[in-house]
Amino acid sequence: MKKATIIIDKDYQIGQIDERLFGSFIEHLGRAVYTGIYEPDHPTADEQGFRQDVLEMVKELHVPVIRYPGGNFVSGYNWTDGIGPKDQRPTRLDYAWKSIETNQVGINEFTDWCKKAGSAVMAAVNLGTGTEQDAGYMIEYCNHPGGTTWSELRKTHGYEQPHDIKVWCLGNEMDGDWQICQLDADAYGKKARQTAKIMKWVDPSVQLVACGSATTLQKTYPEWDRIVLEHVFNEVDFLSLHRYYENEGNLNDFLASSTDMHDFIHTITSICDYVKAMKRSKKQIMLSFDEWNVWYQKAQVEHGWEVAPALIEDRYSMLDALVFGSMMITLLNNADRVKMACLAQLVNVIAPIVTEKGGAALRQTTFYPFRDMSNLARGQALRQLVKCESFESDKYGAAATVQTAVSFDETTGELTLFAVNLDQADEQELTIDLRSFGSVTMTGRSVLHHEDIYAINTFEEPFRVVPVAAEMVQPLAGNQFFLTVPAMSWNVMKFKCTD
Repeated sequence: MKKATIIIDKDYQIGQIDERLFGSFIEHLGRAVYTGIYEPDHPTADEQGFRQDVLEMVKELHVPVIRYPGGNFVSGYNWTDGIGPKDQRPTRLDYAWKSIETNQVGINEFTDWCKKAGSAVMAAVNLGTGTEQDAGYMIEYCNHPGGTTWSELRKTHGYEQPHDIKVWCLGNEMDGDWQICQLDADAYGKKARQTAKIMKWVDPSVQLVACGSATTLQKTYPEWDRIVLEHVFNEVDFLSLHRYYENEGNLNDFLASSTDMHDFIHTITSICDYVKAMKRSKKQIMLSFDEWNVWYQKAQVEHGWEVAPALIEDRYSMLDALVFGSMMITLLNNADRVKMACLAQLVNVIAPIVTEKGGAALRQTTFYPFRDMSNLARGQALRQLVKCESFESDKYGAAATVQTAVSFDETTGELTLFAVNLDQADEQELTIDLRSFGSVTMTGRSVLHHEDIYAINTFEEPFRVVPVAAEMVQPLAGNQFFLTVPAMSWNVMKFKCTD
């Protein structure tokens, strides 16, 4: 049996946890909207056509903010197509995903759905085919109280009060050649700056997110981020990061994915701070990791023009849940600068929730690490000293076999330790040292594990891979807890601390 030591001190604070770190994403892509969150003919559909079985699962996840409507889709989207009487809305070709868009769900319906889910909207404006003025009109329609053409039009559509959307993305992945009306860094920076000026004139209270590099794999990374920030530094509040990982046959590389994610975050943080120094500014740009997940991109298939085709519907295994969990750990361990993040996506499309058209909804394996952290991580993220063995990956170098993150809510005394054991063969005996926390008791413990790391949940076996309660232990001298975690497992340990 291998051994690992985790030392946690309440004074070693990383930063306050913004609950928007546990956001998600709904794009007009595949079945995310139609037969995902919206299916008027479904047995559980409410008066607006939203699937209540899906809503209940989203509520279970506790998703405080949801990005919408894209994604690649937004770069060719005219937001006015999705407002007004549904029988008068146009049907369009969606160039981004080679689909047919019926526009039966738009910004008003999505705002209603988010309220039902207990979430806020993170809206994206079109900086591909769209103009700076289009973005100004959209925020005026959504946020201005009244007395103007666009705000009064909203009222005629049944929304007397403004939606008051507080976070807006200035386009999506504009560095990518797959993007509708791709821009270079200089052109995007100029367009984003002028858009930001208009939007903050309309509503000075909003926070704006500029497009960072779509991925570390872009040839323009990280120069894109520097150039864009030099244009928009004074106007925006966040810079976005996007990154996906997949198992390409080298298991160690896949298991080490979060080390690359960590390096990505620190590179972009350094660029933000470089531009801050260059501008002689006291302003600190925060990061919005508004697309991240395990995504098997090489498995994508071609399709014809269809309404809501079944696109990018990956089925996630125990192995995927482990890598997913390690990515969540990385986000929490960078809570000082990553203040928002969006799991891409929420339903059907590379999602923790999948549905059958007209049928059931299912929790995938990745549902559980997300649910654990989104519901339990509160207060301060704490730095940990972890002593454990490491393994080597060809792609990303050395990675720790035990990866951890910690949250501590001083007002309640609740401390939560999230830990993933990435050792492929051995269980690990953990020594958890809580020397600085006074009197401590363990109040809960769960383990997500399956002997077959490729096991998945299916509609026939929906609970094949689920977390189970594990034996709790009591501390020995010096607030040390000793327990064993299985090989290839996701673990949550809850403690109550009193002085």
